[in-house]
Amino acid sequence: GPIFVVGIGFFSLCFLMTSLGGQFSAKRLGDSPFTIRTEVLGGVESRGVLRKISDMLEVILKRMDSLSKLDNTSSTDAKRLDELSSAINRFQPAGLVERIQAIAQNVSNMAVRVEQILQNSMVQDGTSSQCEVPRDPRYPECPGKVDWMRARWTSDPCYAFYGVDGSDCSFLIYLSEVEWFCPPLVWRNHSSPPTQHTHQAKPTKRQAAFRTDLSVLLDQVGTGKESLSFMKRRIRRLALQWGTAANRLDAKLGQRWRDQKKILVHVGFLTEESGDVFSPKVLKGGPLGEMVQWADILTALHVLGHNLKISMSVKELQGFLGVPPGRGSCPLTGPLPFDLIYTDYHGLQQMKQHMGLSLKKHKCHIRVIDTFGTEPAYNHEEYATLHGYRTNWGYWNLNARQYMTMFRKRRRTLARHAAVHRVSVAVIFQKRVTRFYFLR
Repeated sequence: GPIFVVGIGFFSLCFLMTSLGGQFSAKRLGDSPFTIRTEVLGGVESRGVLRKISDMLEVILKRMDSLSKLDNTSSTDAKRLDELSSAINRFQPAGLVERIQAIAQNVSNMAVRVEQILQNSMVQDGTSSQCEVPRDPRYPECPGKVDWMRARWTSDPCYAFYGVDGSDCSFLIYLSEVEWFCPPLVWRNHSSPPTQHTHQAKPTKRQAAFRTDLSVLLDQVGTGKESLSFMKRRIRRLALQWGTAANRLDAKLGQRWRDQKKILVHVGFLTEESGDVFSPKVLKGGPLGEMVQWADILTALHVLGHNLKISMSVKELQGFLGVPPGRGSCPLTGPLPFDLIYTDYHGLQQMKQHMGLSLKKHKCHIRVIDTFGTEPAYNHEEYATLHGYRTNWGYWNLNARQYMTMFRKRRRTLARHAAVHRVSVAVIFQKRVTRFYFLR
Protein backbone atom coordinates (compact mmCIF):
# COMPACT_ATOMS: atom_id res chain seq x y z
CA GLY A 1 0.00 0.00 0.00
CA PRO A 2 2.46 2.80 1.03
CA ILE A 3 5.04 1.73 -1.55
CA PHE A 4 2.37 1.93 -4.26
CA VAL A 5 1.40 5.42 -3.16
CA VAL A 6 5.02 6.53 -3.18
CA GLY A 7 5.46 5.14 -6.66
CA ILE A 8 2.31 6.86 -7.92
CA GLY A 9 3.39 10.18 -6.39
CA PHE A 10 6.89 9.94 -7.83
CA PHE A 11 5.54 9.01 -11.26
CA SER A 12 3.10 11.95 -11.17
CA LEU A 13 5.84 14.37 -10.22
CA CYS A 14 8.13 13.15 -13.00
CA PHE A 15 5.30 13.29 -15.54
CA LEU A 16 4.37 16.83 -14.59
CA MET A 17 7.97 18.05 -14.72
CA THR A 18 8.47 16.36 -18.08
CA SER A 19 5.27 17.83 -19.52
CA LEU A 20 6.02 21.35 -18.38
CA GLY A 21 9.74 21.15 -19.05
CA GLY A 22 9.22 19.98 -22.59
CA GLN A 23 7.04 22.96 -23.36
CA PHE A 24 9.23 25.66 -21.90
CA SER A 25 12.78 24.37 -21.93
CA ALA A 26 13.20 25.47 -25.55
CA LYS A 27 12.01 28.98 -24.74
CA ARG A 28 14.47 30.39 -22.28
CA LEU A 29 14.62 34.07 -21.54
CA GLY A 30 16.53 35.82 -24.24
CA ASP A 31 16.05 33.14 -26.96
CA SER A 32 13.32 35.20 -28.53
CA PRO A 33 12.44 38.90 -28.54
CA PHE A 34 8.89 37.86 -27.74
CA THR A 35 9.63 36.02 -24.48
CA ILE A 36 8.33 38.86 -22.35
CA ARG A 37 5.16 39.12 -24.38
CA THR A 38 4.57 35.36 -23.92
CA GLU A 39 4.74 35.77 -20.18
CA VAL A 40 2.35 38.68 -20.26
CA LEU A 41 -0.23 36.96 -22.45
CA GLY A 42 -0.14 33.63 -20.59
CA GLY A 43 0.25 34.94 -17.07
CA VAL A 44 -3.37 35.84 -16.31
CA GLU A 45 -4.86 32.60 -17.70
CA SER A 46 -2.34 30.17 -16.25
CA ARG A 47 -1.85 31.67 -12.79
CA GLY A 48 -4.76 29.77 -11.24
CA VAL A 49 -3.83 26.51 -12.94
CA LEU A 50 -0.24 26.69 -11.81
CA ARG A 51 -1.37 27.45 -8.25
CA LYS A 52 -3.45 24.25 -8.21
CA ILE A 53 -0.52 22.24 -9.53
CA SER A 54 1.74 23.72 -6.87
CA ASP A 55 -0.71 22.85 -4.08
CA MET A 56 -1.08 19.27 -5.29
CA LEU A 57 2.67 18.78 -5.59
CA GLU A 58 3.15 20.13 -2.09
CA VAL A 59 0.70 17.57 -0.67
CA ILE A 60 2.36 14.71 -2.56
CA LEU A 61 5.85 15.72 -1.46
CA LYS A 62 4.77 15.99 2.17
CA ARG A 63 3.32 12.48 2.05
CA MET A 64 6.44 11.09 0.36
CA ASP A 65 8.67 12.74 2.96
CA SER A 66 6.64 11.29 5.79
CA LEU A 67 6.76 7.82 4.26
CA SER A 68 10.50 7.95 3.79
CA LYS A 69 10.99 8.84 7.44
CA LEU A 70 8.73 6.01 8.55
CA ASP A 71 10.41 3.41 6.33
CA ASN A 72 12.96 2.36 8.98
CA THR A 73 10.68 2.49 11.99
CA SER A 74 10.12 -0.37 14.32
CA SER A 75 7.06 -2.56 14.37
CA THR A 76 5.61 -0.41 17.14
CA ASP A 77 5.05 2.35 14.54
CA ALA A 78 3.03 0.15 12.20
CA LYS A 79 -0.18 1.71 13.39
CA ARG A 80 1.04 5.22 12.43
CA LEU A 81 2.07 3.92 9.01
CA ASP A 82 -1.36 2.40 8.46
CA GLU A 83 -3.06 5.68 9.44
CA LEU A 84 -0.91 7.65 7.01
CA SER A 85 -1.57 5.12 4.25
CA SER A 86 -5.30 5.41 4.80
CA ALA A 87 -5.08 9.21 4.63
CA ILE A 88 -3.20 9.07 1.34
CA ASN A 89 -5.61 6.52 -0.11
CA ARG A 90 -8.46 8.96 0.47
CA PHE A 91 -6.85 11.20 -2.14
CA GLN A 92 -7.75 8.62 -4.82
CA PRO A 93 -4.29 8.62 -6.47
CA ALA A 94 -5.47 7.30 -9.81
CA GLY A 95 -7.85 10.21 -10.21
CA LEU A 96 -5.20 12.62 -8.99
CA VAL A 97 -2.80 11.50 -11.69
CA GLU A 98 -5.46 12.00 -14.35
CA ARG A 99 -6.20 15.48 -13.04
CA ILE A 100 -2.50 16.40 -13.08
CA GLN A 101 -2.19 15.05 -16.60
CA ALA A 102 -5.20 17.06 -17.75
CA ILE A 103 -3.89 20.25 -16.15
CA ALA A 104 -0.47 19.74 -17.70
CA GLN A 105 -2.06 19.17 -21.09
CA ASN A 106 -4.12 22.35 -20.75
CA VAL A 107 -1.01 24.34 -19.90
CA SER A 108 0.75 22.77 -22.86
CA ASN A 109 -2.11 23.65 -25.21
CA MET A 110 -2.17 27.18 -23.84
CA ALA A 111 1.55 27.61 -24.58
CA VAL A 112 1.04 26.30 -28.11
CA ARG A 113 -1.82 28.74 -28.73
CA VAL A 114 0.23 31.67 -27.43
CA GLU A 115 3.13 30.67 -29.67
CA GLN A 116 0.80 30.47 -32.67
CA ILE A 117 -0.55 33.95 -31.94
CA LEU A 118 2.97 35.33 -31.74
CA GLN A 119 3.99 33.61 -34.96
CA ASN A 120 0.95 35.04 -36.77
CA SER A 121 1.84 38.48 -35.44
CA MET A 122 5.40 38.08 -36.72
CA VAL A 123 4.14 37.07 -40.15
CA GLN A 124 1.88 40.12 -40.31
CA ASP A 125 4.82 42.33 -39.35
CA GLY A 126 7.01 40.73 -41.97
CA THR A 127 9.51 39.42 -39.40
CA SER A 128 8.72 35.72 -39.57
CA SER A 129 12.28 34.89 -40.50
CA GLN A 130 14.97 35.31 -37.88
CA CYS A 131 17.09 38.43 -38.03
CA GLU A 132 20.39 37.09 -39.25
CA VAL A 133 23.42 39.35 -39.03
CA PRO A 134 24.22 40.41 -42.62
CA ARG A 135 27.66 39.93 -44.12
CA ASP A 136 27.58 42.89 -46.47
CA PRO A 137 30.94 44.21 -47.71
CA ARG A 138 29.40 47.67 -47.82
CA TYR A 139 28.84 47.46 -44.05
CA PRO A 140 31.96 45.68 -42.77
CA GLU A 141 31.49 46.89 -39.18
CA CYS A 142 27.97 45.47 -38.81
CA PRO A 143 28.83 42.02 -37.33
CA GLY A 144 31.23 43.54 -34.83
CA LYS A 145 28.70 46.17 -33.77
CA VAL A 146 26.03 43.48 -33.26
CA ASP A 147 28.42 41.51 -31.05
CA TRP A 148 29.14 44.67 -29.07
CA MET A 149 25.42 45.36 -28.65
CA ARG A 150 24.80 41.82 -27.41
CA ALA A 151 27.31 42.33 -24.64
CA ARG A 152 26.85 46.02 -23.82
CA TRP A 153 23.39 47.20 -24.85
CA THR A 154 22.40 47.67 -21.19
CA SER A 155 25.38 49.97 -20.56
CA ASP A 156 23.39 53.05 -21.62
CA PRO A 157 19.62 53.65 -21.19
CA CYS A 158 19.52 55.40 -24.56
CA TYR A 159 19.53 52.02 -26.34
CA ALA A 160 16.29 50.98 -24.63
CA PHE A 161 14.92 54.45 -25.41
CA TYR A 162 15.31 53.62 -29.11
CA GLY A 163 13.62 50.21 -28.72
CA VAL A 164 16.54 47.86 -28.13
CA ASP A 165 15.33 44.90 -26.04
CA GLY A 166 18.20 42.43 -26.23
CA SER A 167 17.13 40.66 -29.41
CA ASP A 168 19.11 40.54 -32.63
CA CYS A 169 16.18 42.12 -34.47
CA SER A 170 16.25 45.16 -32.20
CA PHE A 171 20.04 45.39 -32.58
CA LEU A 172 19.80 45.40 -36.38
CA ILE A 173 16.94 47.91 -36.37
CA TYR A 174 18.95 50.26 -34.16
CA LEU A 175 22.22 49.82 -36.07
CA SER A 176 20.51 50.43 -39.42
CA GLU A 177 18.03 53.19 -38.55
CA VAL A 178 19.43 55.09 -35.57
CA GLU A 179 23.08 54.49 -36.39
CA TRP A 180 24.43 53.55 -39.81
CA PHE A 181 26.61 50.48 -39.33
CA CYS A 182 24.21 47.89 -40.78
CA PRO A 183 22.17 47.79 -44.01
CA PRO A 184 18.45 48.67 -43.87
CA LEU A 185 16.19 45.69 -43.18
CA VAL A 186 14.01 44.82 -46.18
CA TRP A 187 10.92 44.14 -44.06
CA ARG A 188 11.04 47.52 -42.32
CA ASN A 189 8.99 50.48 -43.55
CA HIS A 190 11.49 53.08 -44.75
CA SER A 191 9.06 55.52 -46.35
CA SER A 192 8.12 57.57 -43.30
CA PRO A 193 11.51 58.74 -41.95
CA PRO A 194 12.74 60.26 -45.24
CA THR A 195 9.46 62.14 -45.61
CA GLN A 196 9.81 63.49 -42.10
CA HIS A 197 13.39 64.61 -42.69
CA THR A 198 12.38 66.19 -45.98
CA HIS A 199 9.87 68.44 -44.25
CA GLN A 200 12.33 69.35 -41.53
CA ALA A 201 15.10 70.08 -44.03
CA LYS A 202 13.17 72.95 -45.64
CA PRO A 203 12.19 75.39 -42.89
CA THR A 204 10.77 78.76 -43.78
CA LYS A 205 13.54 81.33 -43.96
CA ARG A 206 13.13 84.57 -42.07
CA GLN A 207 14.95 87.83 -42.57
CA ALA A 208 17.21 89.01 -39.79
CA ALA A 209 16.45 92.54 -38.58
CA PHE A 210 18.79 94.67 -36.50
CA ARG A 211 17.83 95.10 -32.85
CA THR A 212 18.72 97.94 -30.52
CA ASP A 213 16.61 96.83 -27.54
CA LEU A 214 18.73 94.56 -25.35
CA SER A 215 16.12 93.76 -22.68
CA VAL A 216 15.26 90.35 -24.16
CA LEU A 217 18.92 89.41 -24.24
CA LEU A 218 19.42 90.46 -20.62
CA ASP A 219 16.54 88.20 -19.58
CA GLN A 220 18.03 85.29 -21.52
CA VAL A 221 21.41 85.64 -19.84
CA GLY A 222 19.75 84.96 -16.51
CA THR A 223 20.81 85.50 -12.92
CA GLY A 224 22.23 83.62 -9.97
CA LYS A 225 25.97 83.95 -10.62
CA GLU A 226 28.34 86.86 -10.25
CA SER A 227 29.81 86.03 -13.65
CA LEU A 228 26.40 86.53 -15.27
CA SER A 229 25.93 89.79 -13.39
CA PHE A 230 29.29 90.99 -14.69
CA MET A 231 28.33 90.13 -18.28
CA LYS A 232 24.98 91.90 -17.94
CA ARG A 233 26.62 95.01 -16.51
CA ARG A 234 28.91 95.15 -19.52
CA ILE A 235 25.98 94.72 -21.92
CA ARG A 236 24.04 97.55 -20.24
CA ARG A 237 27.05 99.85 -20.05
CA LEU A 238 27.75 99.56 -23.78
CA ALA A 239 24.13 99.42 -24.96
CA LEU A 240 24.23 102.91 -26.53
CA GLN A 241 27.39 102.14 -28.49
CA TRP A 242 25.94 98.84 -29.70
CA GLY A 243 22.84 100.64 -30.94
CA THR A 244 24.92 103.23 -32.78
CA ALA A 245 27.05 100.57 -34.43
CA ALA A 246 23.94 98.60 -35.47
CA ASN A 247 22.37 101.65 -37.11
CA ARG A 248 25.57 102.42 -39.02
CA LEU A 249 25.87 98.87 -40.32
CA ASP A 250 22.18 98.77 -41.23
CA ALA A 251 22.57 101.95 -43.30
CA LYS A 252 25.67 100.56 -44.95
CA LEU A 253 24.00 97.29 -45.96
CA GLY A 254 20.80 98.94 -47.12
CA GLN A 255 18.01 96.46 -47.87
CA ARG A 256 20.31 93.50 -48.34
CA TRP A 257 18.66 90.23 -47.29
CA ARG A 258 20.17 88.45 -44.30
CA ASP A 259 18.92 85.05 -43.17
CA GLN A 260 17.99 84.82 -39.52
CA LYS A 261 20.04 81.99 -38.06
CA LYS A 262 19.01 79.66 -35.25
CA ILE A 263 22.00 79.77 -32.93
CA LEU A 264 22.70 77.90 -29.71
CA VAL A 265 25.18 79.57 -27.38
CA HIS A 266 26.45 77.09 -24.78
CA VAL A 267 28.72 78.80 -22.25
CA GLY A 268 30.53 75.69 -21.10
CA PHE A 269 33.07 77.22 -18.72
CA LEU A 270 30.25 78.64 -16.55
CA THR A 271 28.37 75.34 -16.15
CA GLU A 272 28.38 73.60 -12.79
CA GLU A 273 29.50 70.42 -14.53
CA SER A 274 32.78 72.09 -15.56
CA GLY A 275 33.45 73.33 -12.03
CA ASP A 276 32.81 77.03 -12.79
CA VAL A 277 35.91 78.37 -11.06
CA PHE A 278 35.37 81.80 -12.63
CA SER A 279 32.15 83.00 -10.97
CA PRO A 280 33.43 83.03 -7.37
CA LYS A 281 36.51 85.05 -8.43
CA VAL A 282 34.79 87.84 -10.36
CA LEU A 283 34.94 90.23 -7.41
CA LYS A 284 38.31 88.94 -6.20
CA GLY A 285 40.54 89.89 -9.09
CA GLY A 286 39.90 86.76 -11.12
CA PRO A 287 40.20 86.54 -14.92
CA LEU A 288 37.50 88.47 -16.76
CA GLY A 289 38.64 88.19 -20.38
CA GLU A 290 36.46 85.17 -21.16
CA MET A 291 33.35 86.85 -19.75
CA VAL A 292 34.09 90.04 -21.70
CA GLN A 293 34.28 88.05 -24.91
CA TRP A 294 31.11 86.07 -24.19
CA ALA A 295 29.18 89.25 -23.36
CA ASP A 296 30.26 90.85 -26.65
CA ILE A 297 29.45 87.74 -28.68
CA LEU A 298 25.97 87.40 -27.18
CA THR A 299 25.27 91.08 -27.78
CA ALA A 300 26.56 90.99 -31.35
CA LEU A 301 24.42 87.98 -32.29
CA HIS A 302 21.36 89.55 -30.67
CA VAL A 303 21.84 92.97 -32.30
CA LEU A 304 22.29 91.33 -35.71
CA GLY A 305 18.81 89.85 -35.32
CA HIS A 306 19.49 86.15 -34.96
CA ASN A 307 17.35 83.68 -32.99
CA LEU A 308 19.36 82.82 -29.88
CA LYS A 309 19.09 80.06 -27.30
CA ILE A 310 21.48 80.38 -24.37
CA SER A 311 22.55 77.35 -22.36
CA MET A 312 24.32 77.57 -19.01
CA SER A 313 24.06 73.90 -17.95
CA VAL A 314 24.39 70.42 -19.42
CA LYS A 315 20.69 69.81 -18.78
CA GLU A 316 19.78 72.84 -20.88
CA LEU A 317 22.20 71.69 -23.57
CA GLN A 318 20.54 68.27 -23.73
CA GLY A 319 17.10 69.83 -23.92
CA PHE A 320 17.98 72.24 -26.73
CA LEU A 321 19.71 69.56 -28.81
CA GLY A 322 17.09 66.86 -28.24
CA VAL A 323 19.66 64.43 -26.86
CA PRO A 324 18.12 61.06 -25.84
CA PRO A 325 18.31 60.18 -22.13
CA GLY A 326 21.40 58.28 -21.11
CA ARG A 327 25.15 58.60 -21.18
CA GLY A 328 25.61 59.91 -24.70
CA SER A 329 26.24 56.63 -26.53
CA CYS A 330 23.35 57.17 -28.96
CA PRO A 331 23.32 59.80 -31.71
CA LEU A 332 20.61 62.30 -32.53
CA THR A 333 18.04 60.86 -34.92
CA GLY A 334 16.69 64.09 -36.35
CA PRO A 335 18.45 67.03 -37.97
CA LEU A 336 20.40 69.45 -35.83
CA PRO A 337 17.88 72.06 -34.60
CA PHE A 338 20.41 74.89 -34.95
CA ASP A 339 22.34 76.44 -37.80
CA LEU A 340 25.30 77.25 -35.57
CA ILE A 341 26.50 76.38 -32.08
CA TYR A 342 28.84 78.73 -30.22
CA THR A 343 30.67 77.14 -27.30
CA ASP A 344 34.10 76.81 -25.69
CA TYR A 345 36.39 73.88 -24.97
CA HIS A 346 34.43 72.93 -21.85
CA GLY A 347 31.21 72.96 -23.83
CA LEU A 348 32.81 71.05 -26.67
CA GLN A 349 33.82 68.28 -24.28
CA GLN A 350 30.30 68.18 -22.84
CA MET A 351 28.82 67.94 -26.32
CA LYS A 352 31.15 65.07 -27.13
CA GLN A 353 30.02 63.27 -24.00
CA HIS A 354 26.28 63.68 -24.62
CA MET A 355 25.97 63.76 -28.42
CA GLY A 356 28.00 60.65 -29.20
CA LEU A 357 28.45 60.04 -32.92
CA SER A 358 26.34 63.10 -33.76
CA LEU A 359 29.15 65.47 -32.79
CA LYS A 360 31.31 64.19 -35.63
CA LYS A 361 28.37 64.45 -38.01
CA HIS A 362 27.53 68.06 -37.04
CA LYS A 363 31.03 69.32 -36.23
CA CYS A 364 30.98 71.86 -39.06
CA HIS A 365 28.17 73.78 -37.29
CA ILE A 366 30.33 74.48 -34.23
CA ARG A 367 32.19 77.71 -33.49
CA VAL A 368 34.67 77.54 -30.61
CA ILE A 369 35.26 80.58 -28.43
CA ASP A 370 39.00 80.19 -27.91
CA THR A 371 39.92 83.37 -26.06
CA PHE A 372 43.69 83.17 -26.39
CA GLY A 373 43.95 80.91 -29.42
CA THR A 374 45.19 77.39 -30.13
CA GLU A 375 48.20 76.68 -32.28
CA PRO A 376 47.24 74.72 -35.42
CA ALA A 377 49.68 71.96 -34.51
CA TYR A 378 47.62 71.17 -31.42
CA ASN A 379 44.32 71.24 -33.31
CA HIS A 380 45.27 68.46 -35.73
CA GLU A 381 45.19 65.22 -33.72
CA GLU A 382 47.34 63.07 -36.00
CA TYR A 383 50.02 65.74 -36.40
CA ALA A 384 50.09 66.55 -32.68
CA THR A 385 50.36 62.87 -31.73
CA LEU A 386 53.10 62.26 -34.27
CA HIS A 387 55.19 65.14 -32.92
CA GLY A 388 54.44 64.53 -29.24
CA TYR A 389 52.36 67.67 -28.66
CA ARG A 390 50.19 67.20 -25.57
CA THR A 391 47.27 69.38 -24.54
CA ASN A 392 43.96 69.12 -22.72
CA TRP A 393 42.20 71.38 -25.21
CA GLY A 394 43.27 70.25 -28.66
CA TYR A 395 42.91 67.32 -31.05
CA TRP A 396 39.50 68.45 -32.36
CA ASN A 397 40.50 68.55 -36.05
CA LEU A 398 38.41 71.65 -36.72
CA ASN A 399 38.78 74.11 -39.55
CA ALA A 400 40.85 77.07 -38.37
CA ARG A 401 37.98 79.41 -39.29
CA GLN A 402 35.80 77.71 -36.68
CA TYR A 403 37.88 79.20 -33.86
CA MET A 404 36.78 82.60 -32.52
CA THR A 405 39.88 84.13 -30.91
CA MET A 406 39.61 87.45 -29.10
CA PHE A 407 43.05 88.77 -30.03
CA ARG A 408 46.53 87.69 -30.95
CA LYS A 409 49.20 87.28 -28.30
CA ARG A 410 51.24 90.41 -29.06
CA ARG A 411 51.86 93.38 -26.78
CA ARG A 412 50.87 95.91 -29.44
CA THR A 413 47.57 94.12 -30.01
CA LEU A 414 46.95 93.79 -26.28
CA ALA A 415 47.39 97.54 -25.77
CA ARG A 416 45.13 98.35 -28.72
CA HIS A 417 42.29 96.11 -27.56
CA ALA A 418 42.57 97.31 -23.98
CA ALA A 419 41.63 100.82 -25.13
CA VAL A 420 39.11 99.92 -27.82
CA HIS A 421 35.96 100.18 -25.74
CA ARG A 422 36.88 103.72 -24.64
CA VAL A 423 36.86 104.91 -28.24
CA SER A 424 33.75 103.28 -29.58
CA VAL A 425 32.18 99.86 -29.63
CA ALA A 426 31.41 100.63 -33.25
CA VAL A 427 35.06 99.90 -33.98
CA ILE A 428 34.64 96.46 -32.41
CA PHE A 429 31.43 95.91 -34.30
CA GLN A 430 32.81 96.89 -37.68
CA LYS A 431 36.29 95.37 -37.43
CA ARG A 432 35.84 92.34 -35.25
CA VAL A 433 32.18 91.47 -34.70
CA THR A 434 30.99 92.24 -38.22
CA ARG A 435 32.26 88.79 -39.10
CA PHE A 436 29.07 87.47 -37.42
CA TYR A 437 27.18 88.92 -40.35
CA PHE A 438 28.87 86.44 -42.64
CA LEU A 439 27.65 83.41 -40.69
CA ARG A 440 27.91 80.27 -42.73
